Amino acid sequence: MTPSRACKYAAAPTGRALALQTWHTMMRHVWFKSIGTTAFTWVFFLAYFDLLRHPHGMVTVMPMTALDHWIGLEPWALPFYFSLWLYVSLPPALMATRREITGFGARMALVCLIGLGVFYVWPTRVPAFPIDWAEHPGFVILRGVDAAGNACPSLHVATAVFSAFWLDWMAPALGFGRRLRRINVLWCMLIVFSTLATKQHVVVDALAGALLGASVAWLTRPRAPSRFARAMRAAPSH
Repeated sequence: MTPSRACKYAAAPTGRALALQTWHTMMRHVWFKSIGTTAFTWVFFLAYFDLLRHPHGMVTVMPMTALDHWIGLEPWALPFYFSLWLYVSLPPALMATRREITGFGARMALVCLIGLGVFYVWPTRVPAFPIDWAEHPGFVILRGVDAAGNACPSLHVATAVFSAFWLDWMAPALGFGRRLRRINVLWCMLIVFSTLATKQHVVVDALAGALLGASVAWLTRPRAPSRFARAMRAAPSH
């Protein structure tokens, strides 16, 4: 057996052990996680759709940038747009205690409340794009459910960026290496891009959402005695 094959063989059990450990962590408090995530999402959408259908004041049409004109409608981006709901559920799913889960939920709620507050004070929508939506049935369904209002800041982007920060902070304690952390960043970037490529948002919305998500994540980042904070301090720099 060559040294390279021996290394691969030796690394395989570690990979399986990591997968098994991750699965056990996800199964801890699984009903609490499932019911809590569902209830959180349900309450959020009640408020979101109420503001969407009953804006308080004149609705502002968001301006387009040169980048908005350059990015066309990209059907391949639609699955990444919908993947947000799986993505934002990963941090609580990978937490081991109810205290960590509720703490994350409270922080995510802050992101949503700030965004909803902005929507209440300043209703916005994306411009009407010269697209025949009837030629894209998947987009017709999307736009029928999530109309082009509540544009800025993009909560789709804000919650994705917020979750990306948390997944990266949690990675050392979970045993996730640089490859998984890069996948995390790539997934978040694809979700952000999908908001522009599906024409649900414009660049200004995405930038405002990214700023919101990153700011709340950093200001409320985990500190002692969180095991994630301990792992961050103990992790070697690369």
